[in-house]
Amino acid sequence: MGDQWAEVDWRDDRVPISRRFDDPYYSLDNGLEETRHVFLDGNDLPQRFRDGFHIAELGFGTGLNLAASLMAWRDADVPGVLHYTTFEAFPLPKSDALKALAPFPEAKAILSPVLDALAEGQSQHSDDHLHFSLVTGDANETLSGWTGAADAWFLDGFSPAKNPELWSEGLMAEVGAHTNAGGTAATYTAAGHVQRALEAAGFDVARTPGFGRKRHMTIARRPA
Repeated sequence: MGDQWAEVDWRDDRVPISRRFDDPYYSLDNGLEETRHVFLDGNDLPQRFRDGFHIAELGFGTGLNLAASLMAWRDADVPGVLHYTTFEAFPLPKSDALKALAPFPEAKAILSPVLDALAEGQSQHSDDHLHFSLVTGDANETLSGWTGAADAWFLDGFSPAKNPELWSEGLMAEVGAHTNAGGTAATYTAAGHVQRALEAAGFDVARTPGFGRKRHMTIARRPA
């Protein structure tokens, strides 16, 4: 696990706000529906799921994206195992993650074994449906050494205005280099410099309607 834990304040005693980045971990409207709109729909999931499908993520946060993915996987009754690798510099303590997931009891229940493993100092968890890996540290340093490749990326760092390091051209180039042919990426942000960085990394990029109060988001696909 990482040497530095995230510290949060709470909006209405339910939505965690990062003290380091002064940004909420998920939408103030409905975090689970935001995840489904941005990261599942944005990557054409669950339609593309197959045994061994690999999701990679920048910013594990509360784990809500993993929970939504695993719920979609099980609901789609996909045979085999979903692979999920997440890069996180400042993991949330288990107690804060559980509190953040309290409004989403189904997500909280499905994620509990992973949170238990992380609280015990483990960086991996496997069961009949999932192989999960957490890579701690600065993704600008750790992603280049990753030997895997993703079929779908969830780009979920804090706002580019507040966490620019996780949206740099260099890091987006590493995302592109660790994406399988025909693979995709999605993010809630529609910032022009992020879209240009994804284009430079080899993706075909489009702006689509965002979730809730956000007018636009970004989807990207690496040519097959």
